[in-house]
Amino acid sequence: MEYEESKEVSRGSCDACGSSDANIAYSDGHSYCFSCTAYTKGDTEDMQYTKPAPVQGVYHNNFSDGQVTGLADRKISQQTCQFFGVKTVSSGDQIVKHIYPYFDESGTHVANKVRQVHNKGFMSEGQLPKAKLFGQSKFGQKGKFITICEGELDAMSAYELMGSKWPVVSIKNGAQSALKDVKGSYDYLNQFETIVICFDNDEQGKLAANKVAQLFEPNRCKIMDLQYKDANEYLKMNKREEFTRAWWEAKPYTPAGIHNLADISHRLYEEEDVETCPYPYHGLNEKLFGIRTGELVTVTAGTGAGKSSMMRELMHHLLMNTEHNVGVFSLEENIKQTAFHLMSVQANDRIYIKEIREKYSLEQLKDFERKTIGTRRFYAFDHFGSITTDEILNRVRYMVKALDCKFIIIDHLSILVSGLEGEDERRNIDQLMTKLRSLVEETRCAMLLVSHLRRASGDKGQEQGKEISLSMLRGSHSIAQISDAVIALERDQQAQDPIQANTTAVRVLKNRYAGETGVATYLLYDKDTGRMSEIENPFEVDTNAEDIGDFL
Repeated sequence: MEYEESKEVSRGSCDACGSSDANIAYSDGHSYCFSCTAYTKGDTEDMQYTKPAPVQGVYHNNFSDGQVTGLADRKISQQTCQFFGVKTVSSGDQIVKHIYPYFDESGTHVANKVRQVHNKGFMSEGQLPKAKLFGQSKFGQKGKFITICEGELDAMSAYELMGSKWPVVSIKNGAQSALKDVKGSYDYLNQFETIVICFDNDEQGKLAANKVAQLFEPNRCKIMDLQYKDANEYLKMNKREEFTRAWWEAKPYTPAGIHNLADISHRLYEEEDVETCPYPYHGLNEKLFGIRTGELVTVTAGTGAGKSSMMRELMHHLLMNTEHNVGVFSLEENIKQTAFHLMSVQANDRIYIKEIREKYSLEQLKDFERKTIGTRRFYAFDHFGSITTDEILNRVRYMVKALDCKFIIIDHLSILVSGLEGEDERRNIDQLMTKLRSLVEETRCAMLLVSHLRRASGDKGQEQGKEISLSMLRGSHSIAQISDAVIALERDQQAQDPIQANTTAVRVLKNRYAGETGVATYLLYDKDTGRMSEIENPFEVDTNAEDIGDFL
């Protein structure tokens, strides 16, 4: 059966690689996967085939022949086709096939790739796996430059665009085979001073170009930055000058993420897409310059030092001072309690306590509700049962991406980790912190994360106002390393002086943005209102009982 008679009849999944739609079935019974190149012989075929097939289509043992012509539709001249040995087969005045010859290392013609013009299908003839790169046999064994393209037409186009004077070769089977093909000709390519990679201007081409460049020593490879799809597009559009400029301006490959700082001068003074909301406390703003999107801030303290109270103050502050939605993971309480705690800040009273709430009319409570959760700007996660790391991340991502939450509050890390699979708390924290940091970078949200402290050793614990350090964070050093800022809350709950017993010292332990650390401010908790307000340092002055009536 001739190849032309075989037509695509369906597209579906591949048993070999699991692709859902890359496997093509043809009318003669054979199939071919464009993802992994797996080939399945048809029932009606009487020839021997190789699996996996190196190109789309089938093997023929006899070489096709044709005439040397130009490729008018591709704007490739007859002289270029003659040089590369490319022939065509015509039907009437229409070219129906391209024949690209391939040679082994000794220069022996061992294979052809035959391109069906009407459907862009390929078949191979001979032993293509034994062949070297397309065009390799036409150029010497060493030189100043050599260019690698992703296909035969692009190789011929690039050769012609640059005046037919620099060596140009092509990999055999597209971007998916780039590494294998280049490794097969590594010694040949490595003899050239500079290897210019001119792959297609698409995701697959760029990825393949970076992988190929990594095979060679530093500064050996340069990667072209194409404006159009590929070299042939430049030729068809007569963009010779533009292509030549892109070729000469190709930049040496550098591993992802490494840049010469001089190359960013064009965007050095452009402000990044970062939004800042000041903290509700002057002292914190002096050190941290506000809460910024794209950053992860960890708040830590001992039990009863005011972590959750501070988070509620921040939630209400974000409501009043931004227009963004807020995502809340309050894992020590249900979402009804979260709502009442937020309303309590608005009410300036502890209406989260049932007995105090009953002192208010329903109309008053509804007013507090309308001004807080009624704005529909708060989304809370109703936590129950165990949950995996990916489920946590998916919910955070959903809040940011789908619900437009610019600020995420997680209270607290230890409960998240306690529900994770496995018993290694430190490892779970490491993994979760790394993924949370990546998620902050991806979504550009601002994340406020509460973390507990490990148990203190010695006579004085955190509940007695012991000064907190980064080493006291519970479970893993990754919390300190990954956070942009770490804020510690210190309170001596056993102090005899009632103001000191209800005052939290706010200490900045880490400040990646500005660098300044140390005690930032002092917050006094009012047990009547449940609010935390900023005060002067109460530990430097004497207070007497008559002065504290307004607070207690």
